[in-house]
Amino acid sequence: MKRLSSILFAVFSIITLFSCDTESKSTPPNVILIYADDLGRGLLSHEGQKIIQTPHIDKLAESGIRFENAYGGQFCAPARASLLTGYHDCHGDKWKISRAGLYSDITRGKYTREQVENAYDKQAAPVPDDEVFMAEVFKKAGYVTAQVGKLDWGFATTHKQLKRHGWDYYYGYYDHQRCHGFYPPFLFENGKMVTFEGNTRADCGKTAEWDENGGYEDRWNMEGKKEYSQNLFLNKITDFLRKNKDNNFFLYHPTQLPHGPSSVPEIHPDFKANLELTEIEKTYASMVKMLDDHVGVIIEELKKLELYENTIIVFTSDNGHEIYYPSEGKIHKPMLNMKTGKHFDNINTKYYSELVGDVFNGNDGMAGMKRDNWEGGVRVPLIYHWPGKIEGGRSIHTKVANYDMINTFADVLNVELPEEKDGLSYFPELIGKKTSKQHDFIVFASFQGPALVTQDGWKLRYFAPKDIYQLYYLPDDYREERDLSVKHTELLEKLKVELITACNGDLNNGWFSYQTGILNKPTILTTN
Repeated sequence: MKRLSSILFAVFSIITLFSCDTESKSTPPNVILIYADDLGRGLLSHEGQKIIQTPHIDKLAESGIRFENAYGGQFCAPARASLLTGYHDCHGDKWKISRAGLYSDITRGKYTREQVENAYDKQAAPVPDDEVFMAEVFKKAGYVTAQVGKLDWGFATTHKQLKRHGWDYYYGYYDHQRCHGFYPPFLFENGKMVTFEGNTRADCGKTAEWDENGGYEDRWNMEGKKEYSQNLFLNKITDFLRKNKDNNFFLYHPTQLPHGPSSVPEIHPDFKANLELTEIEKTYASMVKMLDDHVGVIIEELKKLELYENTIIVFTSDNGHEIYYPSEGKIHKPMLNMKTGKHFDNINTKYYSELVGDVFNGNDGMAGMKRDNWEGGVRVPLIYHWPGKIEGGRSIHTKVANYDMINTFADVLNVELPEEKDGLSYFPELIGKKTSKQHDFIVFASFQGPALVTQDGWKLRYFAPKDIYQLYYLPDDYREERDLSVKHTELLEKLKVELITACNGDLNNGWFSYQTGILNKPTILTTN
């Protein structure tokens, strides 16, 4: 009997272990997407940053996967629209970008909240019933969806638009212009306006983008600046995690950090005694440091709630590096070559960190910055972390774009998407398998014109103001210093056809400007 009992106990134990293992493998993962704002990849210490240490983000990269060739967008609004829809930004007809600014007039007493939202809703293009947004992918799989931070793609949004895009819960700014300040008099939570009595400035505490005599006093005048938005966001994120620890969830955090103008409640201890940094450089470095610290808090909360092992954490940025710390004698804006005293022509001369006095080298030595179609304007950090499912310490060289992420998530969850999406799933590569289909090329728009980068590293750059094409081979030319268009005329012509086709037959669809790419402010009719 004892032997029979022992055998039965062993069999029961094996069955139990097998059942538990099967259950763990079939449990859908939670997903947290942290979307940094204007974070060039050179600002992360695992990418070579020397002044600012980012240990929490570094650990995600070390125990997860980093992508060497990940492309964001040209700047805030189209990058977010591309991310959430799965379309690249050279079509010209996939979305409209609203002009920001009206929500600040609520604080000034000029308009009511209802007037502002109604005006933006009337201006918005109708969304086809069969269109699917990123949050809806997760809803189709039974997830709770949440967005906390710089809401939607803007530049201004509404409760109606956020609900159509699939968000069960949201908290943050409706207006990206207000995001230039970090002390909002009000934010929105599920359609309700949440006010902060200690924040009284209609511009949300926006300060001058300058050091020394130009901005110091305003930056550190804390009158009307009590509640810092990023701290408010972090509290809501941890609250959401606690409330939904028993649900499958998708949490999207489009943070303000480190978008400027530079502003923090206090300088981080890492930089207070650094005599080599100007005051505004210390402020900017503290913003990057705060972003890393907040990532650490989110990770710790996941561990406390025993969610860490079954949560995919994705960390990336909307676009490449931007300067928010100009100071007398160091950095000028618009960008100036400190050696020649001239502005860059973006044909023969271009932005490099060492030429402008950028102590942080935020674009990781690449040419260009935000809004450019040089690599420094669009190459972004991209990290995936999923304990036990993703083998850590790997770098992937496949070229991927922000518009691929919706397809990748759909692949994880086995959800079908409309066929016309531009994205492709790279989920197999995350788990160590070969991707069945890759892009022939990545395409993106900019303030200089559209560009494409082929999977094997050839880059065609169109400089629209002068109607010039340039050709680079990035594997041998990281800094885009050698134009090969004269040497490879056949390839140039072939890629020109590809680029024009990607732009729906009109290269102007990939040449962005505030005049043509953003709608006018909607009209608000009053009875006054």
